[in-house]
Amino acid sequence: MNTSVLVVADDDLRQRTALGRALESRGHRVLLAANCGEVLEHARRESVDIVLTDLRMPEGGGQAVVERMREQQPDVAVVVVTAYGTVASAVDAMKAGAVDFLLKPIDLEVLDRVVSRLLERRDLVRENRTLRRRLEATGSFQLLGRSPALQEVLARASRAADTDATVLVRGESGTGKELLARSVHALSRRADAPFVALNCSALPETLLESELFGHEKGAFTGAAARHPGRIDQANGGTLFLDEIGDVPPSVQVKLLRFLQEHEYTRLGGTETLHADLRVVAATHRDLEKSIAEGLFREDLYYRLQVVTLTLPPLRQRREDIPQLVEHFVERYTRRYERPLRPFSFEAMDALLKHAYPGNVRELENIVEQAVVLAAGDSITLADLPPSVRAQAGSAPAGPLTAYEVRGNLAERMEDIERRLVQETLALHSGNQSSAARHLGLTESGLRYKLQKWSGTS
Repeated sequence: MNTSVLVVADDDLRQRTALGRALESRGHRVLLAANCGEVLEHARRESVDIVLTDLRMPEGGGQAVVERMREQQPDVAVVVVTAYGTVASAVDAMKAGAVDFLLKPIDLEVLDRVVSRLLERRDLVRENRTLRRRLEATGSFQLLGRSPALQEVLARASRAADTDATVLVRGESGTGKELLARSVHALSRRADAPFVALNCSALPETLLESELFGHEKGAFTGAAARHPGRIDQANGGTLFLDEIGDVPPSVQVKLLRFLQEHEYTRLGGTETLHADLRVVAATHRDLEKSIAEGLFREDLYYRLQVVTLTLPPLRQRREDIPQLVEHFVERYTRRYERPLRPFSFEAMDALLKHAYPGNVRELENIVEQAVVLAAGDSITLADLPPSVRAQAGSAPAGPLTAYEVRGNLAERMEDIERRLVQETLALHSGNQSSAARHLGLTESGLRYKLQKWSGTS
């Protein structure tokens, strides 16, 4: 992890010095500031990660720090520090872009948790950015979305790509498992070598073995000549085995040997062959259940899951839907030479509430159909499939975006925030400590929100 650089801003010399020393004792590099101008000067000269600013300072105070940093360096996390009596001002600062607030006197354990969480987020954002730059340089397709769930997967993929470790990609059908496998290949040292894919569920047992390992002339009826398998074709590159959970037991034994020794024999042959390649496998199946039922070898499972990447279903990253819709609209508008039409409020509202059993693949199909059929100035509910139209006016399927709520921006944000907190508390059986960690809030911050919404604050 890179050295962390924190700015402590407070017009009280003793306060900022004491907090600075506490943070330095925890291994952080700390810069001190007495006002907003000094914070901005530090941020111009240094690569700052976090700013902790008192709300009451000259030159506009902490609110000015939040607003100016959001304009000039939006990646820098700003935490405001306030006394209990000015918590309402801290909430205003969070609406302006602060990521959290701390109450005076500062609890150092709470401070440690907040700083650690923000530095983890910094590392995740940097890794994801690096991944996207490298994918852009290779011309490879990017999995679209800014949700934390997807960013975490992409960051893990970036770290795994630099090695030859076997990767197991898990996720429901339609989540983009092959796209992620191709991204891992594009980021690896094998990027200039072949990427060869094999769908293990599409072939019967004998043909699967032949396609994977190849066969010799006369190995079976119709084998008129030697046939190189996918392993031969992928030598030096990456072999992608899709739906690995459907591989029959007899082929599992031979695949395990290959993963262990990188040796194999063609069907009908006796010569031991070698291949230097990386294996990426994918499945939507519950492999642990298959192992318990005797359908999948446990030793093969552990060979495959050296690194596991689990793609979240679309219903768990609904905040990515608008970006995906925009991407697919542009793609199919160009392909079918249609005029560019935006989605109406009602149509987007229905898309955001749909369950998506088919995940991103289903969303793409819905948008493609809408682009083809739309005749008006925008894509409306009438242009969507009946299963999606049925969602119009229904209760939200989960924490979504401002599309769901009427009113001004502040009212929309408040409504979304309240529902997200309520659902997270329900997920954690009412445990406020666990819910606060899940939401990335301090416990005091969560308690304040609950009191405010209950009308008891």
